[in-house]
Amino acid sequence: MGNNERILRGAIIGCGFWAQYQIAAWLELDHVELVAVYNRTRSKANDLARRFGIPAVYDDIRALFEKEHLDFVDIITDVDTHAFFVKEAIKWSIPVICQKPMAPDVNVSRELVRLGKNTRVPFFIHENFRWQTPIRRLRALLDEGRIGKVFKARIAFCSHFPVFDNQPFLASLERFILMDIGSHVLDIVRFLLGEAKSMYCLTNTVNPRIKGEDVANILLEMRSGAHCAVELSYASLLEEEVFPQTLVRLEGTLGTAEICAGHTVKVTTDRGTVSEKAEPVAYAWADPAYALVHASIVEINRNFRDALQGKGVAETDAQDNFKTMQLVYDAYESAVTGKVITY
Repeated sequence: MGNNERILRGAIIGCGFWAQYQIAAWLELDHVELVAVYNRTRSKANDLARRFGIPAVYDDIRALFEKEHLDFVDIITDVDTHAFFVKEAIKWSIPVICQKPMAPDVNVSRELVRLGKNTRVPFFIHENFRWQTPIRRLRALLDEGRIGKVFKARIAFCSHFPVFDNQPFLASLERFILMDIGSHVLDIVRFLLGEAKSMYCLTNTVNPRIKGEDVANILLEMRSGAHCAVELSYASLLEEEVFPQTLVRLEGTLGTAEICAGHTVKVTTDRGTVSEKAEPVAYAWADPAYALVHASIVEINRNFRDALQGKGVAETDAQDNFKTMQLVYDAYESAVTGKVITY
């Protein structure tokens, strides 16, 4: 086995809803071994470790770093704790994978990015939506020049899915849909269209049982000149529920490319419309309601593994993801002030 194919030893930090799926996704990859689980409530760590055959359990983060020889940690905790765990791992020179969003505010995010850069410890953000099969296919179509130069786009995540049932903490967040789903969708915007030149945002809270906003509409002008409308909603009772899909329409000088319901990708040119399926891999452990997302976790983990082995570059390292988070923070500022944010 060559040096670039060495087995990476990893630890999971946090045992909430998403940890079970990220662990299962890691186990789909070769040259990765999960050796420890940490959680402040030890019983939850014991349960998860037993379920997936992970040998070591900790409820003391310092003991984890002292006793285990680690090639990476995967931080899957609440956003308010991200900074603490990222700093602890970097202190031990352990490469970091951190769940999105990076941090609850721009200053903490900037501090963490600077810390990773100054120490040269690899620091990646688990931003998996760009790794969804339909999104990757759409990017490939753009790279092939199938629809020419994009001048207009609509990217929408609108749903009535009961997300609070399995993640009840989301109802208590002061900042909800822009931070939770907006960070995903704005990263898709950057992945497909590049960087923004300006943005304007409106938000609303429709559900009376939650604290944060559950509706947001953002209009961006991209540096390329394209206009992009982003629609976010967890209050939309529609004819067809497409959760957790992000629907996309890109209008270009040679045609239009779309991601439609059912993982369907369509391209319309002067020759007509061509339709194809971009189905995600169906893993036995995936929740059918989240299958599209769960398949993308395997792909982003593969990207991180390759980067840690020196065989590629992590697409969503902290420095790149900060650009996405800047859009999220600025969307909140725009919604509060009523002003257009320019870059």
